[in-house]
Amino acid sequence: MEIIFLGTTAAIPSSNRGHSSIALKYHDEVILWDCGEGTQRQLIKSKTSYMKVKKIFVTHYHGDHFLGIPGILQTLSFTGRKENLEIYGSKGIRDLINGILDLGKYELSFNLKIKRINHNFKLKNKRYTIRSLKVKHSIPTYGLLFEEEKKREFLVDKAKKLGIKPGPIYSKLQNGENVEVDGRLIDSEEVLGEIKKGYKVLYSSDTRPVDTVRKNCNRSTLIHDATFDDSHAKNARQTYHSTCIEAAEIAKEGGANELILTHISPRYKKDNIFLNQTLKIFPKTTVAKDFMRFKPHL
Repeated sequence: MEIIFLGTTAAIPSSNRGHSSIALKYHDEVILWDCGEGTQRQLIKSKTSYMKVKKIFVTHYHGDHFLGIPGILQTLSFTGRKENLEIYGSKGIRDLINGILDLGKYELSFNLKIKRINHNFKLKNKRYTIRSLKVKHSIPTYGLLFEEEKKREFLVDKAKKLGIKPGPIYSKLQNGENVEVDGRLIDSEEVLGEIKKGYKVLYSSDTRPVDTVRKNCNRSTLIHDATFDDSHAKNARQTYHSTCIEAAEIAKEGGANELILTHISPRYKKDNIFLNQTLKIFPKTTVAKDFMRFKPHL
């Protein structure tokens, strides 16, 4: 698991920060959380393959979170993509994508699978689960929670003591099946330990501080809106964003492993003001920068 920050600004791009987009690089796929203007170029500059993008999640329909989609669709076609691309968003996502396709002459070389997010959305496969979290912004917006699916630890030494040789039987036992070895029935519970820790990443998207994020960020890498520092708390309330202090308080109260601040207003030229305010509350805080690569801690 690696998190690559492709765009970390709020609303307006600057010379140092592009529009919102986060790439989750997990095994052989890249999952985009938001796709602001210029995302495809940020992928190229970060040496992250756009051909490995399997899913794009749009958290809400403010332009700085989705206007990179037209470009990436065209580039994927130019490079001969055949694999389906999944695009997820709230009510209106199909109309949004159809509108994008009507902007010009698109001849896609691949199929789009457009899927809707709602308050109880869950995408689950053998490797991970992604859930939506309703947050509080000026328009309907969802946060996203990635949780790696992990099996229970297989106790190899105990298996060997029971006379079980390495091979397919190990897989069966780890999957919870009971097996017969030399006429003896082996219960999988005899060789299984605790569930292994898996990666957990929570992205708040644009939001005021909300309980849905606080209650779900335990043991997570929390990526939270921090558009303003505390001296502009009034601006944060008026625009339905968060301050860096509010983000730090959410991380502390919710028991997050670490906090990464993003969606930084272009008025800020340096990160010190954010760190000076947040580190007193939550020491494991980082301010995201474009092209920053981050490996979550378990």
